[in-house]
Amino acid sequence: MLATAGEAYNRVVIRRLLPATREEVFAAWTDPESIAHCMYPRDVTRTEAQLDVRVGGSYRILMKGKSQDYDHTGVYQAVEPPAKLVFTWTSKGTENKTTLVTVEIFERGAQSELVLTHERFPTPEAAKRHEGGWGQIAGKLADYFAQGANN
Repeated sequence: MLATAGEAYNRVVIRRLLPATREEVFAAWTDPESIAHCMYPRDVTRTEAQLDVRVGGSYRILMKGKSQDYDHTGVYQAVEPPAKLVFTWTSKGTENKTTLVTVEIFERGAQSELVLTHERFPTPEAAKRHEGGWGQIAGKLADYFAQGANN
C-alpha cells in the first residue's frame, strides 16, 4: 500500500504473510541465491546478488531485463536477525538518489509477516514503480516458501 497525505510519494509499505518462520524469511533476505530466485519483478529474467550482510557492509543486486538491466546498490544500516534489516537503496529507478528500505519480520503463528517499508523517494512515479516491484517480489518470496524452500 502506498502511504497517504503528505507522504504520498515518500513511502511505500508492503505487507505479506509468508509460510515460513522468521528465521527462514530473514535467511532468504541475506542469501544471494534466494535473492536471485525472488528479486525479479516486471521484465527481469535473471538476478545476480552480491551481499556483505553486516552493518556497514554493501550489496549489489543486478536485475537483468529483456531490454535493459537494473543495478541496485546500497549499504546495510541495521542487521538484527531474525527481525529486521535496514539498508540504503540506490538505482536508476530512484534517479540515483539514496533511498531507505526497512524489512521487518513478525511472527504470526506458524507464518511470518513481512513488512517492507521503502522511503525517501525523489518522485511519486518512482514510489509507484517500486510499490509494484516490491509487491511482485513479496509474491515471489511467498511462492518460494510455499514450494518448499524452507524444507
